[in-house]
Amino acid sequence: MASPDLRLPTNVDGPVYVDASCIDCATCRWMAPETFDYQAGASRVHRQPLGAEAVERALAALVACPTSSIGTESRLTEGPSAAEVARSFPRPIEPGSPVHHCGYHAEDSFGAASWLVVRPEGNILVDSPRFARPLVRRLEELGGVALMFLTHRDDVADHERFAAHFGCRRAMHRADLGPGTRGIEQPLSGPEELARGVRFLPTPGHTRGSGCLLVDDTWLFTGDTLCWSATHRRLHAFRGACWHDWGVLRRSISDLERERFEWVLPGHGAPVKLPPGHAPDELRRLGAWMEEVA
Repeated sequence: MASPDLRLPTNVDGPVYVDASCIDCATCRWMAPETFDYQAGASRVHRQPLGAEAVERALAALVACPTSSIGTESRLTEGPSAAEVARSFPRPIEPGSPVHHCGYHAEDSFGAASWLVVRPEGNILVDSPRFARPLVRRLEELGGVALMFLTHRDDVADHERFAAHFGCRRAMHRADLGPGTRGIEQPLSGPEELARGVRFLPTPGHTRGSGCLLVDDTWLFTGDTLCWSATHRRLHAFRGACWHDWGVLRRSISDLERERFEWVLPGHGAPVKLPPGHAPDELRRLGAWMEEVA
């Protein structure tokens, strides 16, 4: 739980605050940017949430925060309660979408997001959230988990607990297997169809075994391979957090230009829907930037 005694002085006055346990994962900043921003090495409340919708988004960020660094000094009078918001995850990324944001980010994954794809053939969990009882109950209501896809070694969090609970198979590139992932049921090597309309695309670079998952030529789950930069209004890659090889990552992103997709759902940062047919152009823009900073 967040502590009022550790409340950061950068917060504006009011009931919602960020405390000194923040690890600057930026989850709250993309989930509720009208309330949270960055200052002095951490997130902070730059404006208290006003109105039911802003309160709901701020509380969703509180629930998702991997370090429980967001708190409220009094109950917010507008919008749902924190308990109601906690029971709302996974939440569709847009009305009617089969893709859901799981919330409950894990500190072990530095606050990376995980995603649920609801499918008649069996639901897919992309990367691992925290194993939280409200989330698990909601996953059960949505049909459980048939497949867990892990984009790379950094974002595996509580994968063993989810696999044990739901009896799902797990898939991950074999180059990123380690002591905590030796039991992965489906080690991957090259491009592979994991289910109807579900393709694994190796994208080494961030790590040697990083990979993306493309679902129905619409949703691209990218882990830490790439994300959307709200600041630069373009796709972005993490130059300062490339653990394997920047040049290899550049070639992986170039390879993605031949794929069709509309949505980018990253491990870090907000999901973004690209205009129809714009994905190749956006990837080329990213590649040009990567060449400049190489």
